[in-house]
Amino acid sequence: MNHTLVYGDSLSWGIIPDTRRRLPWPARWPGVLETRLLQQGFQVRITEDCLNGRRTAFEDPLKPGRNGLVGLEQRIEINSPLRLVIFLLGTNDFQSTHGYNAWHSAQGIAALVGAVRRAPIEPGMPVPEILVVAPPPIQAPRGPIAAKFEGAAAKSVGLAAAYQEVANETRCHFFDAGRVTPSSRVDGVHLDADQHECLGAALVPVVAPLLERP
Repeated sequence: MNHTLVYGDSLSWGIIPDTRRRLPWPARWPGVLETRLLQQGFQVRITEDCLNGRRTAFEDPLKPGRNGLVGLEQRIEINSPLRLVIFLLGTNDFQSTHGYNAWHSAQGIAALVGAVRRAPIEPGMPVPEILVVAPPPIQAPRGPIAAKFEGAAAKSVGLAAAYQEVANETRCHFFDAGRVTPSSRVDGVHLDADQHECLGAALVPVVAPLLERP
């Protein structure tokens, strides 16, 4: 069984822009990815660990528990054996409460990669492959989240390139989600339903070579 862990934030949790509602599992990109891999004959199970507001490796000064680095090693242990870990994080690093730029967020991803590789898995279990997915570029934030993400578009410039550099340095796999979809047409930050479908489908040929074939 190709057990895969998706470790992300609201872009993977599936929040419906301008609401507090959630897309159903088959419509979220991890669900699209799992369904299409199953259709290709892969034995795969995707587990979502996606928290709204999660940062890469930074604290949310207004809401506790959003530092993605805290507890990650235990999550790897809980879900082992794992074939693959997929990170799609970084958007919340650029909330208006922070002054971080793309380089800082990329260093956060590097810290997460290190945590996966030092996690206390049981003897004989594999250290999972890691796929780093850069989120689509943030547009001008709109609607109820506009103040929360004020200035985020400028601070996050160059994020995909910074992530790719870290992925190369840490020998991880990389995919730029911005190559296949922009961020939400509704709020400029999240993903619309059709964009979840697009991203999930685009990840199939990226993820398939990392799995054990039937």
